[in-house]
Amino acid sequence: MLVRFVVLPMVLALSLPTCKKQESAAGSSESKPSPTAAATSGVAQTQTQAQAPLPSAAPKPVIDQNAQVIIFGYHRFVNNVRRPDTEITPQAFEAQMQQLKDKGISVIPMQDFLDWRRGEKAIPAKSAILTFDDGWKSQHEVAWPILKKFNYPVTLFVYTEGIRPGHFSGGESMTWDQLAEMRDAGVDIQAHSATHQDLRKPYDKIAKKKLSPPEYEQWLENELAGSKQTIEQKLGVKVNCFAVPYGFYNDHVKEVAMKAGFEAMFTVYGQPVSIRTPLNSVGRYLMEANKPKTFTDALATIATTASGPAVTEVAPSNIQTQPADGETIKNALPLIRANISSLGAVDPGTTPEMRVSGLGKVDASFDPKTSTVSYQVTKRLKEKTCTVIVSATSGGKKAETHWTFKIEDAGAGAPP
Repeated sequence: MLVRFVVLPMVLALSLPTCKKQESAAGSSESKPSPTAAATSGVAQTQTQAQAPLPSAAPKPVIDQNAQVIIFGYHRFVNNVRRPDTEITPQAFEAQMQQLKDKGISVIPMQDFLDWRRGEKAIPAKSAILTFDDGWKSQHEVAWPILKKFNYPVTLFVYTEGIRPGHFSGGESMTWDQLAEMRDAGVDIQAHSATHQDLRKPYDKIAKKKLSPPEYEQWLENELAGSKQTIEQKLGVKVNCFAVPYGFYNDHVKEVAMKAGFEAMFTVYGQPVSIRTPLNSVGRYLMEANKPKTFTDALATIATTASGPAVTEVAPSNIQTQPADGETIKNALPLIRANISSLGAVDPGTTPEMRVSGLGKVDASFDPKTSTVSYQVTKRLKEKTCTVIVSATSGGKKAETHWTFKIEDAGAGAPP
């Protein structure tokens, strides 16, 4: 042991000067490059960057573009129904949950639905989403235990002044602590405005006064962006969905909601939701005690409309493209390229296709070694926004992706 401790410092002492000398030499070499070498290196680097193939992205799951989703909305769960338009018995609710299971309809989380819409996650061909509105305590005490039996996820749309101790809360309202309990168990909590009133009308229910146009805009901002911010701050969650009170909205309400940062806005006009349904007006089936047929009709509709996958859709965020998705360029004659390895191996004997908005199908080239499709635009793009669609056949099925870029000076690009 003594010999080892004596030898080690000697070895370190001998090696340290050598390391210092090498570092010094390297630093000296780097600090004084020759002008010729630097210029040559710069040219080589530029050429390498221009010719380098686009990196491949990780393969993505198959997205069923023919999948259908039905969304149900509930309010209160009571044994004695007095308001059939917003109430339902626990027994009826549990029977509906059983029907979903018996019919083979998968209940999925709201965020899985949004992932599917982005092309980032696959969902079953027949899916359902459960939502509870307002923040009634019976949702926590009655309905949630039933959902646990089936292991079903749920999304709560709450209006912030209806949660205790808000202006419009009461003994039948949930508290923020109860919402936090549900959040910790995985429940998705989203926005339903601040005061739950017709957002088209310029009236402040708290101040009890009619609003001037500037006051209305500020009030509407608080109802949408303000309620979103309150939930995020109190619960530490991401709020990206908004349910319109009473289903009343107009184009201005939709515009303000999207600007507030909501990814999807939900109404009360039930319909099967497809991958092409506009996310600024997604219909839900509201369940009422006196209209049980609404539930069975929704199940029948999705059973006849949902079918197997037709096209594998891959989100642009998972494809390496040039120009990049969302990028703004100045040249109206760009080189358009995409590494399509995420679409899957291209079937032998088939050639990927590229379509460019304003030009249609273009004569793109394909390099199977790098999985890159490319096309040099020869006719100036006139529109400020350009969409590119690339499709290929992989495993006998069509796979597709699309992305969009902007042109700062459309129609004024330099020749390639």
